[in-house]
Amino acid sequence: MNAIAEALTGIEIITDPQQIAKLSLDYYHFSPILQQQLQDKRGDLVVRPTTEAEVIKVAQTCVQQRIPLTVRGAGTGNYGQCIPLEGGVILDLTQMNQIKSLQPGIACVEPGVKMAAFDKQARKIGWELRMAPSTYRTATIGGFIGGGSVGMGSITYGQLKDRGNLRRVRVVTMEDQPQVIELSGDEVQKVIHGYGTTGIITELEIPLAPAYPWQEVIVVFDDFMTAAKFGQALSDSDGIVKKLVSVHASPIPSYFIPLQPYLPSQKSCALLMVSEYCLAALQDLVREYGGEITYSKTAKEASKGTSLLEFTWNHTTLHARSIDPNLTYLQTFYFTLERVEQMYKHFGDEATIHLEFLKAGGKAVPAGLQLVRFTTPERLQEIISYHEANGAFIANPHVYTIEDGGDKQIDPEKVAFKQQIDPYGLLNPGKMRGFCKG
Repeated sequence: MNAIAEALTGIEIITDPQQIAKLSLDYYHFSPILQQQLQDKRGDLVVRPTTEAEVIKVAQTCVQQRIPLTVRGAGTGNYGQCIPLEGGVILDLTQMNQIKSLQPGIACVEPGVKMAAFDKQARKIGWELRMAPSTYRTATIGGFIGGGSVGMGSITYGQLKDRGNLRRVRVVTMEDQPQVIELSGDEVQKVIHGYGTTGIITELEIPLAPAYPWQEVIVVFDDFMTAAKFGQALSDSDGIVKKLVSVHASPIPSYFIPLQPYLPSQKSCALLMVSEYCLAALQDLVREYGGEITYSKTAKEASKGTSLLEFTWNHTTLHARSIDPNLTYLQTFYFTLERVEQMYKHFGDEATIHLEFLKAGGKAVPAGLQLVRFTTPERLQEIISYHEANGAFIANPHVYTIEDGGDKQIDPEKVAFKQQIDPYGLLNPGKMRGFCKG
C-alpha cells in the first residue's frame, strides 16, 4: 500500500488501523449471519478525495496496480454493502459534499452531501428530498442512491428505482484510462442500489418534493390488526398528504424508551408524519378506527427534539436490539393485509410485525421490517421460506450480494455495464454475483 500512498500524494489518506477498521464497516451486525461472515473484513487504506479529479487519480492508481476499491458514504447501510471483501482501498466520499445547484423541483449535488443538511437548505425555497432512510441525519445522498431503496417519503414517491426518482448521475469508471460518463433517464438504473460496483458516483441530479410542515403524530390501538387497517386506510387516503405511515405490533413500542410516556403498555401504535393542513382529516380517520392520539407535534415543535422518523424503518431494529440483541429482522413485501394477518397469527412473537407503508405499482402496500427472534440460521431460512411459499416477497438482509438481497435475479444490464466500466472487477469485488472478470 506504500506505492498507492505515494502515488496519491496531496489527497487525504488514512493509515491508522483503528480508523481503517471503523471505515471498513457498516451496520452489518444487525444480521447474525453477516456478523459471522464479515466481522474480520477490512480495507488496507482509506482515501478521502474532495474533487472529481482526485477520484479519477485514485481510480487510475488502483487500476494500474490492480488494487480493489470500495466506495463508501456514511456507512449507515445494513447489508455489508461497503465492507471490502478483498481488502484494498476504501474510497470515502463524505468530503465531496457540495450542493452545486438548488432550484425549485431539482438539485445537483456531490455524493457526500448529508440528507438532513441538504433539506435544511432546500426548505428555504420550499422544497425537500423525496425520500430518505431513518439514518437521515447522517446518511449521504450518494450512499442512499448506491445502497438504499425506500424510506420516509416512499408512501408518496415509491422506491428509488421507480422511474423519475433520479434524473442524472455522473460516474468515474475503472478502466485502464478512467472515463467520466453521465447516465440519465432509465440508464440511471445501472447505479441505483449497485453497492458501488458499477462506477464511482461523483455527481447526482435529483428531483425534489414540495416541502410541507410535517405534523408528527402517535396513535395507539388496542390490537395490531386494527392498527394495520388504519395504516392501510391512511395510506389509501389520497386527500391526506403524508410522509410516513409506520405501524408497530405490541411489544415493539416498549423498545422506544424516549417515547414511553405516549405508548401505553400492551398497545400497538402508528407513528405518522402528515401535513399540518391535513390534521383534521387525520383525526376523523383515527376516530373511525377507534385509535387514540397520544402525541402530536407541529413541524416547528418536532424540529426541536428527536423526530419520530428515528423510531421507524430500520431504526426500529436499532432500538429493539439495544434492549434485546438476540433480535434481528427481515424485509418483506406483504402486498395485502390478509397476508399480514396470516403471518401475524402464524409466527406470533417469533417474528413481531413492524409495517411501513409505501407505494408500489401505483398502490399503497404494507411492507414489513419484522423483528425476528434469532435462534439458528436454519430456522431463519425456514421463516423466509414460509413467507415466500405464501406469496410474500423477502428482500433478504442476511446476504451481501446485490442479487440475493433483492429479487434473486441477475440483472444482465447491470452486469454488462460493469464489464464495460470495470473490466478487472476492482469495484467492491464479490458483491455482484452475476459478474465474472474478463
